[in-house]
Amino acid sequence: MSENLVIIPTYNEKENIENIINTVFSLDKKFDVLIVEDNSPDGTANIVKSLMKKFPERLFIEERKGKLGLGTAYIHGFRWALQRKYEYIFEMDADFSHNPHDLLKLHAASVAGADLVVGSRYITGVNVVNWPMGRVLMSYYASSYVRFVTRMKVRDTTAGFVCYRRKVLETIDLERIKFVGYAFQIEMKYTAWRLGFIVKEVPIIFTDRTEGTSKMNKGIFKEAILGVISLRFRGIFGRIKPVRK
Repeated sequence: MSENLVIIPTYNEKENIENIINTVFSLDKKFDVLIVEDNSPDGTANIVKSLMKKFPERLFIEERKGKLGLGTAYIHGFRWALQRKYEYIFEMDADFSHNPHDLLKLHAASVAGADLVVGSRYITGVNVVNWPMGRVLMSYYASSYVRFVTRMKVRDTTAGFVCYRRKVLETIDLERIKFVGYAFQIEMKYTAWRLGFIVKEVPIIFTDRTEGTSKMNKGIFKEAILGVISLRFRGIFGRIKPVRK
């Protein structure tokens, strides 16, 4: 077993899942992969299970009964990873919007001392490919809004390409993480930052998917915008606390 685990949530990713898994396993550094599968009707799970015969000690699947939300998928994966004592735990999308080769960047920054490493679209300008301008602006200014409200010094607050040291996920009370969309990503970063962990951003180029269907919708952004206010109040009134051992 590797000390590195990449968690990839899936729902209808048959066009991408085999390629993304093979690419991760082709990297110079060893990463295990956990697929958290939300009962995709397109047969994504069957593709993963067939690949597990090829990679029996590196590829794993956790199947859930339905589409339960990105945040709950990652929390399911975090608990799975902690039980198995992985040291570096990564979040990554299945659709190649996150370049698997950048896992090496995130890992290096974590080994160098960061507790939470963010693959950032906005730390060196705006590094987004194939998004319409309206979506770029919405994402960029959403992160600016989050920084303004929370005072958190992270430029890409909604980023979903990250690496956690195990001690971060052991310390955060995952029962208190309530959001499921973009707000989940903000809440996790904000909670880690409030608990005093070192957060570092490394630049990546985000490329919108070319295969499959985007899961983005206006409700996800609405949750993020409104959820930030509640996060700020929780921070002010001291409700963000480490898990009790």
